[in-house]
Amino acid sequence: MTDREAYVAFNLTDQVGSATVGRLVAEAGSAAAAWERYPKKVSRAGGEIDVAREFELAESFGVKILVCTDDGYPDELKSAPGHPLVLYVKGDPKALSKPSIALVGTRRATEYGLSMAYSFARDLAGDGWGIVSGLAVGIDAEAHRGALDAKGVTVGVLGSALDRFYPAENRSLARTIVASGGAVVSEFPFGRTADQHTFPQRNHVVAALARGVLAVEAPVKSGTLITASIAADLGRLVMAVPGRVDSRSSQGCLALIRDGATLVRNALDVEQEMGQLFPRTRAPAEKGVKAPPPEMPGAYTVEEAMVMRHATVDGTSIDEIARKTGLPAAKTSSLCMVLRVKGRLRFLPGNRVALPRER
Repeated sequence: MTDREAYVAFNLTDQVGSATVGRLVAEAGSAAAAWERYPKKVSRAGGEIDVAREFELAESFGVKILVCTDDGYPDELKSAPGHPLVLYVKGDPKALSKPSIALVGTRRATEYGLSMAYSFARDLAGDGWGIVSGLAVGIDAEAHRGALDAKGVTVGVLGSALDRFYPAENRSLARTIVASGGAVVSEFPFGRTADQHTFPQRNHVVAALARGVLAVEAPVKSGTLITASIAADLGRLVMAVPGRVDSRSSQGCLALIRDGATLVRNALDVEQEMGQLFPRTRAPAEKGVKAPPPEMPGAYTVEEAMVMRHATVDGTSIDEIARKTGLPAAKTSSLCMVLRVKGRLRFLPGNRVALPRER
């Protein structure tokens, strides 16, 4: 068995993640050796692991299999803890590595939300950003359509296996994404249907593939807020589109803004915010693509800057930051939460915070 086959085998067990497999590989010396030592060689359904069949199915469906050690595996995703061992890609794998922004939101969108999703995605894709979303009905679908209408690149991340496509009504949209140079991707082996466990995993991939996450419209109890929380933990910038204060569909985005997410009104706002974090990554690749706006000053308030001055990549306790800054503990904790939602800090166990990992 090759190392690539071993990673696919581990993924078929559905029992271990990338962190555990990484440790096993380090101990054994290779993925193939780690698999030979692994005692639980049983598929999620309880049967034998059949790696050869997985590759045969991929060939028959025109799907490319990327394992986490392949050169084509996207760096943004690989740098994220808990990244998938395997990606099943229909379309161009290079689309996964394009500097991207994730647009997410409710399936039960209003006309306002659908319009905002479409226009943000169209304008951002027209300026050269990739658009990542979850290929769900509602906000996700409109984001993909906006990117397509701008002749841009968009990536749809499924909460099911590629051969168990969900939701069925977006199959045609998925085919258009692939035909237009984008990609549809899943971390799930062939045969896996969507369920309550697969969508949080999908949300993690959506957040990790992007450099920033934009919540367009969502109620308070929504997978959108889960995706935003994951993005903040990964050090991604979290942004939100404001809506009516009396609209149930806007309460999630309003809560994110209240808690520190960046309020954006249009694609220019998004690009200005992204320019603060990635001032040199947005060189237009094609003739006719507009240059990014200049980097904007004033990324932090005075108190936020005081907190950031004492944050490290390895982690610093919030109590220690309060002591060094002279700010009240409650105020320091609140500032850390705001910076977390903005994607400037990560929260660690033990009431500690840390700077985002290098990407």
